[in-house]
Amino acid sequence: MLRHLRANLWLLFSTLFLCCFLYILALWLVGQAFFPRQAAGSLLTDHEGKPVGSRLIAQPFSGPEYFHPRPSAVSYNASASGASNWGPSHYLLRDRVARQLGPIVRYRGIPASERSVQRDIEEWFRQKPDVVAIWADRNPGLARAWVNADDRHKAAVARWQEDHRQAVSEWKGQNPSAGDPGPADLAVPFFRSHAEAFHRSWPKLVDDPSWSLPAVFFDMWLQDHPDADLERVPADLVMASASGLDPHITWKNARYQLDRVAAAWADKTQVDPAQVRREIEKLLEEKREAPLGGWVGVPMVNVLEVNLALSKKMATLKY
Repeated sequence: MLRHLRANLWLLFSTLFLCCFLYILALWLVGQAFFPRQAAGSLLTDHEGKPVGSRLIAQPFSGPEYFHPRPSAVSYNASASGASNWGPSHYLLRDRVARQLGPIVRYRGIPASERSVQRDIEEWFRQKPDVVAIWADRNPGLARAWVNADDRHKAAVARWQEDHRQAVSEWKGQNPSAGDPGPADLAVPFFRSHAEAFHRSWPKLVDDPSWSLPAVFFDMWLQDHPDADLERVPADLVMASASGLDPHITWKNARYQLDRVAAAWADKTQVDPAQVRREIEKLLEEKREAPLGGWVGVPMVNVLEVNLALSKKMATLKY
């Protein structure tokens, strides 16, 4: 009995020693000796040497002077890595892609200075006084998403709700076991009530271009203009990755964003636009990479890495 107990205890402690100490110690020593940067999380630093993020995890960039990462279904939250799992027929996926496309899509072969999709959408919108009510009736889920997108929207609907008890009563009649409605529940009647005011001035979010007028109404405009000859955009410009944290964008994606980025930096630095564009193109070429040295995959750039280098490069240009 004691002999068996001793053998089992010996096996237990030797396994713990090997797996919980020696193995981890060996990995730590190899990591510190040969891969110190990767072992520390592949951190990137700013010009003062302060860590600003990891090369392995995407961060949001919304300023026009920076390259933007792929959309994220988890708002770039590293603790909630994942995807929306919306299928190709899901209306919310169609809406998200359409709202990504609206502010950026261009006509094929026509400079935006000559003819802009965004200006055409705004002109089409002005010619349709009932378009806001139609949009809300057709897309109740999207109207709800607009309300939930900002606390100011929720507060506005809550104030409207106090003065429109009939709308509340109608909702309760349609949903007898749901209790009192929240602001998002009354999104459609709220939009119907404000259709004329919103047609005069669409309530976009200043810090979220995906709720701008060209973004929200791009899909309806496109259905009215099925023959519009639009440029194809790189898929990763509008489609999220499986993790929501992909730190890279394709080379084609970066090139598609180049016009916006170069124009924003030229305006910010007051430097010749042609010079600014050449500097950014050179930087993109320097940061271009591909898996396994280019043997597989497509050329890519790391968004955080290129944006840090971009800020540093632009600071050296003469104002």
